[in-house]
Amino acid sequence: MNVNKKVVKKGLLPYVFLLLVMLGVVYFVSVANQKVNVLTYDEFMTSLEDKEVKEITVTPRDRAKVYEITGTLDDYAENESFFVRVPLSDQVMRKLVEASDADDFEFTSVADPESSTVLLVLVNILPIALLAFVCFWFLSKQMGGGKNSFDFGKSKAKLSSDKNKVTFKDVAGLTEEKEEVKELIDFLKNPKKFQKLGARIPKGVLLYGPPGTGKTLLARAVAGEANVPFYYISGSDFVELFVGVGASRVRDMFQQAKRTAPCLIFIDEIDAVGRQRGTGIGGGHDEREQTLNQLLTEMDGFGENEGIIIIAATNRPDVLDPALLRPGRFDRQVTVNLPDVKGREEILKVHARNKVLADGVNIPAIAKRTPGYSGADLENLLNEAALLAVRRNKDAITMSEIDEASDRVLMGPAKTSAKRSENDRKLVAYHESGHAVVGIKLKGANDVQKVTIIPRGAAGGYNMMIPSEEKICRTKTDLLEEITGLLAGRVSEEVVFGEVTTGAENDFEKATKIARAMVTEYGMSDLGPMQLEQREGSAFLGRDYAKSRNFSNEVAHEIDQEMRKIIDKCYDEATKIIKDNRNLLDLLANTLLEYETLTKEQIDYLVEHGKMPNEDEETSYEKMSLTKLKEIAKEKGIKGYTKMNKAELIKELEK
Repeated sequence: MNVNKKVVKKGLLPYVFLLLVMLGVVYFVSVANQKVNVLTYDEFMTSLEDKEVKEITVTPRDRAKVYEITGTLDDYAENESFFVRVPLSDQVMRKLVEASDADDFEFTSVADPESSTVLLVLVNILPIALLAFVCFWFLSKQMGGGKNSFDFGKSKAKLSSDKNKVTFKDVAGLTEEKEEVKELIDFLKNPKKFQKLGARIPKGVLLYGPPGTGKTLLARAVAGEANVPFYYISGSDFVELFVGVGASRVRDMFQQAKRTAPCLIFIDEIDAVGRQRGTGIGGGHDEREQTLNQLLTEMDGFGENEGIIIIAATNRPDVLDPALLRPGRFDRQVTVNLPDVKGREEILKVHARNKVLADGVNIPAIAKRTPGYSGADLENLLNEAALLAVRRNKDAITMSEIDEASDRVLMGPAKTSAKRSENDRKLVAYHESGHAVVGIKLKGANDVQKVTIIPRGAAGGYNMMIPSEEKICRTKTDLLEEITGLLAGRVSEEVVFGEVTTGAENDFEKATKIARAMVTEYGMSDLGPMQLEQREGSAFLGRDYAKSRNFSNEVAHEIDQEMRKIIDKCYDEATKIIKDNRNLLDLLANTLLEYETLTKEQIDYLVEHGKMPNEDEETSYEKMSLTKLKEIAKEKGIKGYTKMNKAELIKELEK
């Protein structure tokens, strides 16, 4: 087993330091417990004549012309000693030697420490050198540490190796975005073709969009396709504790890039250093603003940076300084949006290359059921499915694992061990069935993909509903029918039980938000085509904490009335649909109580045939709830079934 020596050294340092501290504490405690009596010359000579001396150690001090004598007397305790200075003379030494011979006490003579050069260095120079070393070590740690302790002004940009080379084959779902950056590749490969016609290639390209959409991956692919050096750095790597360090790092980064031009520099999360200047308490941030000023100068200042293209990524373009986005700097902005259904399918195929998928896995169907997922979300989805397949001891990933992984990503792991009363299960079943009934009966409402009463996260159950088709613009009817679908759970509770619960809290939050947007932003009410509210993004706060109000208190009252009118209309519509389709509601709820989870295919079959598919044939154990499986295991006399999970129970039942 190979162990990194540097890691071992770093791991031992704290223990060595702790050992030295402990030794120091022991030493100082022992010294503190020692009692030293300082005697005069006469007192010492009296003790010597009275034969009370037990042992002495004599140290000559030539410079001071004295002997320093330490020792003990007969009546001293174990931790007690004396110290005395006597004149440096042969007569005194003769008396000490004669007394030692006569009284037979231990006599030790030590050479003068000041006469030894090595000892002099150890005593006088070593402590100062040690203190200087400790100060230097702490300073180097603050400024970057290691052998490059004075290189804290150097750039932290790293040069990508060929091992991590990425091309457009590895980038899926970004067709238009790749077209936008292709001319950068042509310029890096053949700049003379552009210079011949007097064309100036953009010096900076800003990629912005939601997190996880592939901005960094796209930048790496540009460098990989052009086969040029690729420097990458995070925006936070520029900003340092000391003012001026960030600007120094920017200068050094461009100097390195000039030596390897043509090349690419990629700055991730540029909003960490490129935020608008002069904002915040006290007028801004000196270090960050100096760094930004240097970056602006390097990109389009007095000097020329031919052959250097900068690509930056952020998900907050609204907080960037305007000078950073003007022509000559980041004059090309590419929006990297969330992928559509075709893009998601391509991304899933890329991430499925190293996965073992079962024959029944339908990638187009997965892409259709995952609207709003980014590329990173889709990669995580397949990875979670692979982990579940390993946990279940399967040889390949099936749709069952992918469905479960999707639920885990959205809502968290299922709480299969949670004990709930039968009344609670019935309430949740009718609540979720109410959403499903309205989703089935209204064309504009979202399609029901999955219904479950298994608790996940803070929800007692949930209904996965997605749009039947992805639209850029939504009509007023679409929004009203979506609100109707959200209110259907509460309506179902009221119609069936004559009582309401707290389970519709999140439904009301979403419905209210849509209704307010219809009135104040989309102009879909009797107040007319007016935008009364507008979301504001604060460059200092960095979030959309506030909305600007362009109306009086009287109009605010009218907005509340219009919102209530929309909600009441949708609530009445949901009540009518639920009452007219009570049989379907009961069928879905009772089936949910038995199976706990229903997929879109099963719901469609129920609506058409009034029963579950293959009900007359042998029932699939995979589609049964854990409670149902335990009942069957009890009937078959399987031992230890109460401690088994669903996968183990299915394995035993299939034997």
